Amino acid sequence: MTEIKIFSPATVANVSCGFDVLGFCLDGVGDEMIVRKTKDKGVKISKIEGYDLPTEATKNVAGVAALALLEDAQPDFGFEIEIYKHIKPGSGVGSSSASASGSVFAINELLGRPYSKTQLTYFAMKGEALASGSEHADNIAPGIFGGFTLVKSTAPLEVVQLPTPDDMFAVIIHPQIEIKTSEARAILPKDIPLKNAITQWANLGSLVHGLHTNDYQMIKRSLIDVVVEPYRSQLIPYYDEVKLSAFNNGALGCGISGSGPSIFTLCQGQSQAQQVELAMREVYSKTEIAFNTYSCKINTAGIRILSTNV
Repeated sequence: MTEIKIFSPATVANVSCGFDVLGFCLDGVGDEMIVRKTKDKGVKISKIEGYDLPTEATKNVAGVAALALLEDAQPDFGFEIEIYKHIKPGSGVGSSSASASGSVFAINELLGRPYSKTQLTYFAMKGEALASGSEHADNIAPGIFGGFTLVKSTAPLEVVQLPTPDDMFAVIIHPQIEIKTSEARAILPKDIPLKNAITQWANLGSLVHGLHTNDYQMIKRSLIDVVVEPYRSQLIPYYDEVKLSAFNNGALGCGISGSGPSIFTLCQGQSQAQQVELAMREVYSKTEIAFNTYSCKINTAGIRILSTNV
């Protein structure tokens, strides 16, 4: 192959009780990227459509991630990247991680797949750090592995792929405001009460068990965040109203997607998800804030190849 076109999906990070370690992959919403081999070494970003982002490789998350991979691989040729952004930067559904993970996935395919998914996650984290100010993989990992993932450790990097219940759907509502990841991290407390920590890790452990056993009620009782949500929810207008409406219409759980402003819910079954989506839309329809919503099944495949050229 000399050229590849991929779909790099949006993702939800934190998933209520799993701050900085848990994430899942969305379906039907994401960026498209074209990566091709070039005679000149290095990385060139030749086109970005959708949003105004830097094309200089060292200032773009896709470029930084790609350069990290090339520094290790040392090929005698380079790569040109085209990015077609459909995920709005700062929306809370992994816009930067989609670019970073997409670039390393595509380059790895063009190199003949010398790197594992864990290694690709490591390289993509270098790009993600450019956007968020820290290396974390809770958005990167689900995009590369698919489904639900747990980042056990970042040093050394260890990613655990979790099972996804067959009838699990996600609903996302994105109010058209921007919350920068770095700002959302800055408002979090440096220390938390031991009581809250115990509650949080009990919820995370129970959620992992619920995913393994397809126990939707256990999943519902576990999707509770007592550490981060009380602070970040203040940045999202009408958050409490949306959450209450989602639960009143049968959602398993509702929380902040990444650092926000997007809000996610998890639901059992498509019809339940559609009902929850309508309820969430109704809340914001009564405000002056523009928004959009989408409902989809959990994407268990992650990044996928759309086409290749020899």
